[in-house]
Amino acid sequence: MDWLAAPDYWLTRFVFERALGVIYLVAFLVTVNQFRPLLGEHGLLPAPDFIRAVPFRASPTLFHLFGYSDRKLLVVAWTGVVLSVVAIIGLFDGDDFPIPFASMLIFAMLWVLYLSIVNVGQTFYSFGWESLLLEAGFLTIFLGPATTTPQFSLIVLMRWLLFRVEFGAGLIKMRGDQCWRDLTCLYYHHETQPMPNPLSWYFHRLPKRLHRMEVL
Repeated sequence: MDWLAAPDYWLTRFVFERALGVIYLVAFLVTVNQFRPLLGEHGLLPAPDFIRAVPFRASPTLFHLFGYSDRKLLVVAWTGVVLSVVAIIGLFDGDDFPIPFASMLIFAMLWVLYLSIVNVGQTFYSFGWESLLLEAGFLTIFLGPATTTPQFSLIVLMRWLLFRVEFGAGLIKMRGDQCWRDLTCLYYHHETQPMPNPLSWYFHRLPKRLHRMEVL
């Protein structure tokens, strides 16, 4: 149905798919660097113990099917790194590659690989940005290659995802600490944030009026 197509979104898709590839790349590189000491066979929360305790239907992952070892984890993570680079450069996003919809296959593989990591990540992978990456990654599978027109229904789902992220983040804050409602949370946020950077000291010392505007 041509009336459901969105031909004017080709540039948006081009940028979005490559940006998502960059995010996947960072996520898989973090896995290579941090997963084993946190969740490896001798990690703080060993993934093999979790896999034995939790059935596949509750936490689907490739490691349920093929078993877990730190070596297999690295194979999954480095495969994700390679596929992320392929997605970023758009190697298979066109007519020149013999497999139809190869770019969709790339994003599907990225999603399955990262889902397998997140679903055994326990506490360390329970943050909202992990599920956000997986949801956005799942929708991206269906954007299709550059030679096809993205469906408008998928654009609507992307917008709905963005709305949920923005509205949900604000709603959680408003329902949480009183400081978000009286606009004072950023009086001390830059001083107490989990991962401060060299600019945090300067932002912390900004006038309180600016901090109240930041909350808004």
